[in-house]
Order: sequence, then structure tokens, then C-alpha cells
Amino acid sequence: MTGFSASAVGVEAWLASGYCVAVVGLAYVIDALARRAASVSEGGMSGGFAYHKDHDAWRCPQDQWLWPQSFDPENRVMRYRGTPAICNACPVKNTCTTSSTGREIQRSIDSWPASEAARFHRGIACAVVVLGLVWPLGAALTGPGPDALLVLAAAMVVAVLLSVPLWSHLRRNAVFIPEGIVSRSLDDPVAERAAAAPAVARRRSRYGSDRREPGTEAAR
Repeated sequence: MTGFSASAVGVEAWLASGYCVAVVGLAYVIDALARRAASVSEGGMSGGFAYHKDHDAWRCPQDQWLWPQSFDPENRVMRYRGTPAICNACPVKNTCTTSSTGREIQRSIDSWPASEAARFHRGIACAVVVLGLVWPLGAALTGPGPDALLVLAAAMVVAVLLSVPLWSHLRRNAVFIPEGIVSRSLDDPVAERAAAAPAVARRRSRYGSDRREPGTEAAR
């Protein structure tokens, strides 16, 4: 029985093995960039508001609190809103929100990578890993020598082991919803505005009749 000989391994086997492991590194780069982009995006949307996990509430730069108001089960986000009377009287309201019902902030209840956007980018990273296994697997099926087959198999095993963290932690945890929190999807406000549109139109038509010039009725 002869031992392993690196010289007996063909160039294609070495290239396929190196490619396989390098692609796993590329998958981690994709995941890291997506994580960083999500972090920057969340920081921009918070606008200087600080989340306090012990209270499950946001604190604004003007030392006011935004408490949970509704939960969106479809997008798995909790919505927090400030007190309208306080927000409307705030001296910096014009730079904070145009809403007359209080500033709103959304928070994803899923930590990375269980959030929707993270699962999408993590799926891309995992797909890259799978593609990285295609070349060494194909090279192994062509019937190389035992030394080349050993190198290819070792590279695929290493790639799979290194990619395990990318496949894990995708399971979503159970959501704790405080009492009094209603479930509202993004479609609910749209439906409410559509239902209220006829009433708004009727009010506008009444206002138009009130603005008729005096004597119009008498001229009829």
C-alpha cells in the first residue's frame, strides 16, 4: 500500500479544491456585507432614537417615549408610536415626522439572520456555497486517481464544515406580543384609507357647495 503523493494529484483537482474552499470565504463576505448594510439601514431609520429592551420602547432625542402599538405578523415587525399630543407640540417635529398621530418606528422582532431581508441574503450566501461544491464534485465523478479523489473529498468536507454557521440560526423564534397589542399588516392602513375615501370626497363636495357665491340659488 503506497502513501499519499501530492505529485500524483492533477492540477484540475488542486484548482477545484482551492476554488471550493475559496467560495465559502466569498459566501461569508456576502453575508457580512448584507449584515452591515442592514445595520446601517436600521440606524438610519431610527434617527437617533434609542431602543430600551428592558422597557420594549424607544426613547427619542427629546426624552420622550414611543411605546409598542401594533404587530405586523406578515413582516414580523413591531410598530412603536409616540403620544400625538407630545409629538405635535415638540419643537423639532418638523425635522422628525410629518404625521399628526405621532412619530412611528418599526423594529424587526427577528435577530440576524432570521429576519426576512437577512434570510434572503443568507440564502444567496448558501447558494454560493452549493455552487462551490459543483466543480470538485464533478471532478471527483470523472474518476481521478485515489490521491486526487482524497484531495477533492477533503476540500468538500472542509467547505461543508466551514459553511455550517451559514445554514444555522435561520429558525425563527416564537414572538412574545404584550397584552393590548393588535395585529396590523401593511395592508390594513391602505384598506382603511380606501374605505374612508368616499367620506372624504363627500365632505369636499359639501365644502364646495358652501363656497357658492350668494345669489346662486336665487338665480336658478
